[in-house]
Amino acid sequence: MTHERRWRTGLLAAAVLTSLAWAGCGDDAVRPDPIITPDAQVDGGSPDGGADGGTGDGGTGDGGTETDGGTDAGDGGAEDGGVTQTFPTLEGWTFYGVADGAPSDVRGVTEDAAGNVWVAGGVDGLFLLRPGATQFERFGVEDGLRPYGYMPDGSAPPGAESIRLEVLSVAGGPAGTVFVGYAGHPSCESNWDGPTPDPAIYKSGDADRVTLTADGISVVHYDIFSGPGVVGGYFNADGSPRAREKVCSIFRLAYDASTQSVWFGGNHGFARGQANHPGDPTCNGQLACSNVLEHAHPHIGARDEHGNIVTLTADYWGVAPAPNGDVWFGGANRSTRFRYMSNARGPANYFRAQYESEADEYAWNRLDVWPDAVDESGYPSPSQRTEDLVSAIVAMPDGTAWVSSFAWGLARLDASGNVLGYALTAAADRNISALGRDPRDQSLWAGHRFGGGVTRLRGGSVERFGLALGPLGEHPVLDVQGAASGGARRMWFAFGSLSGQPGAVGLYQGP
Repeated sequence: MTHERRWRTGLLAAAVLTSLAWAGCGDDAVRPDPIITPDAQVDGGSPDGGADGGTGDGGTGDGGTETDGGTDAGDGGAEDGGVTQTFPTLEGWTFYGVADGAPSDVRGVTEDAAGNVWVAGGVDGLFLLRPGATQFERFGVEDGLRPYGYMPDGSAPPGAESIRLEVLSVAGGPAGTVFVGYAGHPSCESNWDGPTPDPAIYKSGDADRVTLTADGISVVHYDIFSGPGVVGGYFNADGSPRAREKVCSIFRLAYDASTQSVWFGGNHGFARGQANHPGDPTCNGQLACSNVLEHAHPHIGARDEHGNIVTLTADYWGVAPAPNGDVWFGGANRSTRFRYMSNARGPANYFRAQYESEADEYAWNRLDVWPDAVDESGYPSPSQRTEDLVSAIVAMPDGTAWVSSFAWGLARLDASGNVLGYALTAAADRNISALGRDPRDQSLWAGHRFGGGVTRLRGGSVERFGLALGPLGEHPVLDVQGAASGGARRMWFAFGSLSGQPGAVGLYQGP
């Protein structure tokens, strides 16, 4: 079996191609940034999405009534440090920019149980807006953030001072707590298994739990790796047990209070952390103390352009706990319902759930949302594949799920993962980079990658907040998260930076 990684027209198209058995993974090539181009077509044809407006069992498609999200009624300009941002004045909307202390590079936004708003600010760090405050606070490495793991003795990896802080993702937890995902070095996925392992590379990234204290923050790090002897089949040259380091960049994460889990969607696969992990720097990845279980992925076999069999798994941007404690995960190639609570052996059995996503007999649980021309038993070639390029997943209270794609729009799945219908498949709509569920009325909010702003699917209608957002509507929407307390709606939006123009945090509290 060989290894391959292919990138077409700037599009994250084929993905991590690794040699792996069920219990372990081989090495990978260097990964470029996953840039998606407007209206990109993946080699191998377009997805079988049906006609625009297709619906499935209550799903809403493009055929619904379209309404403008409002009218630009004024100049919400803000200026700070020579940067001027102009925001529209729209009923129900509030915007925060650099003048409010928000980062210029907004990657994600979330709210914890106490109403604190946390923002992933990329290389600018982690940002906080407390209830009632008008200015964001910033936290960085100097405050305790730790975008790298531990050496076996609990020390920082050699070269840690060269590891760049880059906050990619945030998920609100209990009151005063947020879970934070970091970017790893671009080659961290392959470095550990390469000829010259470098701790400053393979130990970069991972995640933290950050909790507010009386005088700042306290930080517990999740070192997402398996220590020596934890994973079978890994040995050093002298025959001694070897560790495994594969998941570094955390694109999305989610907190599930019902199972006390924090779920990490990463570059190569996904993992679980114990939400109340006490921290143990000298654990060295042992199951008894690491409070991390890693990693799983719904990988498939395929063929490269030379006909060699390769294995596909990459970039799990979709992470969504289901109402029963299972978790939906979506990647560049396949998705799965990770049966953490409903597997054949009983609740909270991570390893059985892994088996039920990866084993040959569970091919039905490796979901090809935008189908290839042949299924995995046919080892699809590049011309036969349509990479799903999942950007987000939202779990609904009825057990169904919505899946968004960087390239293909939306799909609605039943509780078993069968596609019920497609929506937002037109060229102007289908590059979707974020998805969120409204906790008040269960409407769906989609953020667009290349203009279009935000689209809301509610009942039989499609409401578009694009033109009304003015220039901000051209910015990529990188995260959408909802919160509610006391019956009030709060939908948070991360508008990323664009062509040197800073991004912004958006809040919708309208009807």
